[in-house]
Amino acid sequence: MIRIGQSPIGGKSALGVFAERAFEAGETIETAPVIIVPRDESRILKETSLDSYIFQWGGGCTAIALGLGSLYNHSYEPNAQYHQDTHNRHLEFVALRAICCGEEITINYNGNPESRSPVWFRVDEP
Repeated sequence: MIRIGQSPIGGKSALGVFAERAFEAGETIETAPVIIVPRDESRILKETSLDSYIFQWGGGCTAIALGLGSLYNHSYEPNAQYHQDTHNRHLEFVALRAICCGEEITINYNGNPESRSPVWFRVDEP
């Protein structure tokens, strides 16, 4: 259904998540379990390379998504969004519009697909 591949977003060595088949708007792309990182340990993660792969989880905690969940690239024109399921401890990635086979799947790192708020890195969209 999805795969990791070379992405034009983020430079020569960047990876991204790509559709292996077409997805319809509203269709679940992936349900990714998460590891919840407590507040004290979350501060430590900020000093590591994992900082680029974590999600804010609430209560000062962060989460590391398993599966391909931490590898979706950011876009201000995303074709997918994610929803936190705190009870079941997973992220659900859902298509916002039809996604073609071979297309890179992107999310808005701000959580809201319509947000134009700056993220912590420079955004160069292809």
